Amino acid sequence: MEFVLKHEALAHLREVALFPNTLNPHEAESLALVGAMISQVMELHPGARWLHVGCDEVYYLGEGEASRRWLQQEHNTKARLCLSHIKAVACHVLARHPATRPLVWDDMLRAIPEDQLSASGVPQLVEPVLWDYGADLDIHGKALLMEKYRKCGFLRLWAASAFKGATGASQALTPIEHHLRNNMQWLQVAARGPADMLQGIVLTGWQRDFAPFEKYDHFSVLCELLPVGIPSLAVCLQSLLHGGFAEDVKAKVENFLGISNLEITDFTSEGAGSFPGSDILALVTHVGLHLRSSVDTLLERDRYVTGWFSPYHRRRKLIHPVMVQHIQPQALSLLARWSTLVQELEAALHRVFYPDTVEEWLEENVQPSLRRLQGLLQDLREAASPRPLAAQDP
Repeated sequence: MEFVLKHEALAHLREVALFPNTLNPHEAESLALVGAMISQVMELHPGARWLHVGCDEVYYLGEGEASRRWLQQEHNTKARLCLSHIKAVACHVLARHPATRPLVWDDMLRAIPEDQLSASGVPQLVEPVLWDYGADLDIHGKALLMEKYRKCGFLRLWAASAFKGATGASQALTPIEHHLRNNMQWLQVAARGPADMLQGIVLTGWQRDFAPFEKYDHFSVLCELLPVGIPSLAVCLQSLLHGGFAEDVKAKVENFLGISNLEITDFTSEGAGSFPGSDILALVTHVGLHLRSSVDTLLERDRYVTGWFSPYHRRRKLIHPVMVQHIQPQALSLLARWSTLVQELEAALHRVFYPDTVEEWLEENVQPSLRRLQGLLQDLREAASPRPLAAQDP
C-alpha cells in the first residue's frame, strides 16, 4: 500500500498516521480504494484465473486509534481484525469476478490458531501463498504449516520463491546459486506436504528489495535490474521443471541464453549472452565488479596518491609538481575508460527503462565512484596551479 498511502491525498487512510505501509481497515473508503485498485488491474487482465491481493507484513495493524478502540471490545483480536479485512477484500473480488480466485501472502495467517482460521470463513475464499526466499528453508516446518492450512479448510496452496532480489536492498548482481537452492528446497517442501494441495510456485523478482527479517519497501533503492536477473530466472525455471540443475539442464539454459559457460557460484560467466537485455547484464556486471574497486585502488592504494596527495594534502591543495605527472595521467585514463563504458550502459538502459529508473540506477551505482575520480582531478588541478608561497610553507 506504500505507493498509494505515501500520497498526501490518501494519507488519512493510514492505520498509523506516520507510516504509509498499513491501511486503516475501519474506514469504508479504505475498501473502496482497494476495490478501485483491483478494478484497474482486472481491466488490464480480463478473465484472469487468479488475483494476488497481497496482505503480508501488516506491521502496524491494530495500532491506529480506531483499531485500539475496536480491540478493547470483548473477543476482538488483531487476528480477527486481519481476517475480517482479508474476507472483505476477497468477497469484493469474488462478487465482481466470480471466476477469479484471490491469492494472499500467508505470513499474517501463520500464527493464527486453527480454530480461528476455520471459523473465519477465509479458507473458503482465498488461496494462501507460502513465501520464503532464503537458501536454507525449514523444510519440515513448511510441510507442517501446509498441513495446518489443510486442517483449517484451505483446499489449495501456493509456494513463492525468488529468482532475484531478496538478498540485499542494494544488490546489483544476482547470486544465482542462492536462488537455485531456494527453489530446489521448495521442491522438497512440495514432496513432503499434503498431496494435491500445492498448485504451483510463484517465482518473485523483487525490484525494490525485500529481505527476510529486514525492512525493505517502496522507499528502498533499486536492487538487481530485470535483465541482470534473467539468467537466474532461466536456471530456476528449468531446475523446477526438471527437478534439479544437472549438466543437461545447465546446457539447455546456456543454449537458451547464448552463454558458453554459465557460472552460478560467482558473476564471471563466459560470454555476454544473446538474450534480450544481455548487453545490460554484461555492462552492469563489469561496473559491479570493477568500477568501485578500480577507483579504490587508485585513491586508497596507489603509492603516489596515498604518499603525496593524501586527504591532508588535498584539503590544503599541496603537492610536489613531479607527483602531478605520476597521478594525473592515471586518473584521466581511468575516468575516460569508465565514462565511455557508462555512456554505453546508459544508452542500453534507456532502451529498456524509463528515464527516472536510468537516472536513479546510475546515481546509486555509478556516479559516486566517478565523482571521486573527478574530485581527485579537480584537487590536482587546483594544487598544481601557480600560487604565492605562504610564509609558513617550506
